Amino acid sequence: MKEGIHPNYREVLFVDLSNGFKFVTRSCVPTKETGKTDDGRELPLFKLETSSESHPFYTGQQKSVDTLGGRVEKFRNKFAHLKK
Repeated sequence: MKEGIHPNYREVLFVDLSNGFKFVTRSCVPTKETGKTDDGRELPLFKLETSSESHPFYTGQQKSVDTLGGRVEKFRNKFAHLKK
């Protein structure tokens, strides 16, 4: 591999700010801070607003489009005459 042309691909600690969930994965994301993992390693730190641990889709808290009080059915009835 050529020197100096590849991004710095290394292990990075990602922290979900909404609930404190931490996970380590490899990434090229630029970081300025470091953080400690649960096993005591010091790694570059990247803070996230949301992750799979806090996102409504993955936690089951997101409402389905079909359960919005008949809004989908009302829309379909309103524009049914345009369908050909």
